[in-house]
Amino acid sequence: MTIDNKVFRSKVIKALRALRHISVGQAIRLQVQASALIIQQPLGGNRIKLIAGVDVSVKGGMVRAAIVTMNMDGFEIVETQTAQRRLEFPYIPGLLAFREAPVLMQAFRKLRSVPDVALVDGHGLCHPRLFGLACHMGLAWDIPTIGVAKSRLVGAGPEPGEQKGAWAPLEFQGQVVARVLRSRERVKPIFISVGHRVDLPTAMEVVLRSLTRYRLPEPIRAAHKAAAL
Repeated sequence: MTIDNKVFRSKVIKALRALRHISVGQAIRLQVQASALIIQQPLGGNRIKLIAGVDVSVKGGMVRAAIVTMNMDGFEIVETQTAQRRLEFPYIPGLLAFREAPVLMQAFRKLRSVPDVALVDGHGLCHPRLFGLACHMGLAWDIPTIGVAKSRLVGAGPEPGEQKGAWAPLEFQGQVVARVLRSRERVKPIFISVGHRVDLPTAMEVVLRSLTRYRLPEPIRAAHKAAAL
């Protein structure tokens, strides 16, 4: 990486972490710039000892974030950290990270141990500018992240089969940006996408390992409970 590229990367990541007094136009430009910094690479499953679930809830002008870390084997909760603050950015589809990232940064700073990978309730590359919340937090935290979303934001593709574990590719702008996964038999699928420092096969492997009898992976279920307002 050249000096100019290092300076650009540092500047963008600093902006992703700060997010103070940012306009809608600035937010969109930042997403476009930051999307070029996303790294897609395999992450060996045997390297994952500590996994995190990440979720945010909004109510009455307040936003609350929760990060729950668990042992990958057995899903025993190791640590739960939360943070809460007033909302400072309007609700705009595709820019939800700018409402949620500041409070997630607060919660992350409290963690005693950094997780090997984080499952983020939201999209990663499956996003209009290929830069959803999972990408945003992966770059800001500099850890592997995976987007796990409950609804489609962009893209098109076939429906997966009805059995648990069935999946189908979701394409957007000529590339596969997610896998649509049937995480529970005869239940609506979830959308798995790369956040940062993982590839799509790795993301699927981690999510499948994190499923029990519910629609959502265990770490996200735990974070959802902890984030409730």
